[in-house]
Amino acid sequence: MANRNLSKAKKAKNDEFYTQLNDILKEMNAYLEYNPDVFRGKTVFCPCDDPEWSNFTRYFAQSFDLLGLKKLICTSFAADSNPYNDYYQPSLFETESPQYDPTKTRSKGKLFILTQDKNKDGKIDIDDLEWEYLQGDGDFRSEEVKPFRDEADFIITNPPFSLFREFLAWVTEANKQFSVIGSKNAITYKEIFPLIKDNRIWTGSSSFNTDMLFISPEPINPNDKPDTATRTVDGVVYLRSPAIWFTNIEHGRRHEPIPFMDMRKNLKYNRKIRENETAYKKYDNYNAIEVPITKAIPSDYDGVMGVPISFLDKYCPEQFEIVGMAQRECHNEFPDTKKYDGYVQMKSNGEVEGSNGKKIDEAPVIEGKIEGKTYYQNEQGRIVSSLYMRIFIRFKR
Repeated sequence: MANRNLSKAKKAKNDEFYTQLNDILKEMNAYLEYNPDVFRGKTVFCPCDDPEWSNFTRYFAQSFDLLGLKKLICTSFAADSNPYNDYYQPSLFETESPQYDPTKTRSKGKLFILTQDKNKDGKIDIDDLEWEYLQGDGDFRSEEVKPFRDEADFIITNPPFSLFREFLAWVTEANKQFSVIGSKNAITYKEIFPLIKDNRIWTGSSSFNTDMLFISPEPINPNDKPDTATRTVDGVVYLRSPAIWFTNIEHGRRHEPIPFMDMRKNLKYNRKIRENETAYKKYDNYNAIEVPITKAIPSDYDGVMGVPISFLDKYCPEQFEIVGMAQRECHNEFPDTKKYDGYVQMKSNGEVEGSNGKKIDEAPVIEGKIEGKTYYQNEQGRIVSSLYMRIFIRFKR
């Protein structure tokens, strides 16, 4: 629900949800705890960021000396290229600068560079930023911005959620290290999950357990915007989203093994497992058992298990192998199981039969019923289902 609400808010007022400085600090500190020199002598590029508003730029600019950075590059997106940016006003940072041009402020992106103690005050920080207008609007996909990507060692930002697939492809194409924020549901994207499975990217150090809160580019009154997911903290209204970090930068949390009980103890002591009628049952169409809660993974089971996507919050690559994901053509991994032919008839009670009807994309089925089913009526009055994804894993022994 929160993700759907944020999507509605996004369509109403673009993708510019500014990340809180505290969230950036926590994530970057996890990388620094694992390797204190991770950023030393490196160039960091923050596309989609403007130091007039962005806490990414502020963090790296203010920490330039502490991190031992070689260079910080940031680019911003022109207001006129954003159809919903009608609230845009140039900041004092821009208007009080000698290169301010009122004919370019809305139509051109901006480039910000930090490399030296320009004002000679003995430290390199945000006051030493140099900037200029770009020739174009600053879109990360433009040929003008691409060289900055290629120059950088790290790409770190909160990209537009609506362009997350394209942005991550743009980053990985250049084989760069990165840390970016995206929707938790991006784990299931066909462009993203194979990278996770192959251990080319993973989730960040910050926990899945709570939604992230973002700063709105304009004041929000939740009473005026009922479709916007918000949370008010100390009188400040934030946009709320089930967002997480995606990265290929090492951090210690991903190498911490999880302790588990065996299946017998889970069935005896874990009330959520005792009361779940599908727990540990084998899928009809996958050679794997259903494990509805990550903490209930049975320590004594050596076969393949289907777990929620939130498992990745605890995933330790030394402890587990990721085999695949339901609805991602995983039957190549499970050749001896029943395979539905793409289209089946799904009745309102969840039973599966026949060969025509709603496409379920090989969703997990247990005892003839679709696992993780929730129902709602579409515009034609048909009962349709929203299906939970399952990641297939097994222990490394």
